[in-house]
Amino acid sequence: MKIKLVAFDLDGTLLNSQRALIDEDAEILQRAAEAGIKIVPATGRFLGAIPKIIRDMSFIRYFITMNGAQVFDRQQNFSISRAELPLSQALDILKILDELPVIYECVMEDSGWMNKSHYALADKYAPDARYLELLVTLRKPVDDLKEFVIKRGRPVQKIQCLFLEKDLKLRDELLKKLAPRLPGTIISTSLKNNLEINNIHANKGDALQKLTEYLGLSMKEVLAFGDGLNDISMIKAAGIGVAMTGGYDEACEAADYVTSSCDDRGVTKAILKFCEI
Repeated sequence: MKIKLVAFDLDGTLLNSQRALIDEDAEILQRAAEAGIKIVPATGRFLGAIPKIIRDMSFIRYFITMNGAQVFDRQQNFSISRAELPLSQALDILKILDELPVIYECVMEDSGWMNKSHYALADKYAPDARYLELLVTLRKPVDDLKEFVIKRGRPVQKIQCLFLEKDLKLRDELLKKLAPRLPGTIISTSLKNNLEINNIHANKGDALQKLTEYLGLSMKEVLAFGDGLNDISMIKAAGIGVAMTGGYDEACEAADYVTSSCDDRGVTKAILKFCEI
């Protein structure tokens, strides 16, 4: 079927290894939009953390954020769907993370929040300089995150923790073993040293399904790109699921097609292959 919607992860997928978007790829997205194709970022980031160059693209109306915790129509300033962690469960998760050698944050009300003590350690845990810049710029430090969350009294959209390089084996073990302790959640990773915890219904595949239903489209009309474990549900759900060379093996195994890497314009090459633009 003719592709009518293109959804893509950002980091490691559309954005290159420097977390940048080159002009030629931006032009291809615009060409696709002009051909009537919906262009939809599908990211683990919250809306304000999406790069300005993406948010400034006037032809992008819909955003899947926080691994699917929100599907947002910015033209209507309306959340098409939300899937959040209840307050009590979020607090239980933060208490578990207190037992681990990590720093952590939560996303609530479309903003990122961290303990001041963790914020001060960001340079030791950030996987690279560009991510560190994002971390310290877009997270708001508070004295006690658990107390802050209690006072706000709001559900939590996502919890993320970061590990030191020496603790990556522990990260990999927890990726498999933490889920039984946290029923009703989904645990994934999008960076080499993180874990992301969401409501079990907050996944990119479900979010993409909700968006297509809202738009009156079929999933067969969707082309979706990703590289991480948090992209697998979207890759499987799409009519054509595409993984990036250099991404997680599990993402490549789930894909209908494997394109070149984020540094070799893999998204653009596959759009030109599968879309009529």
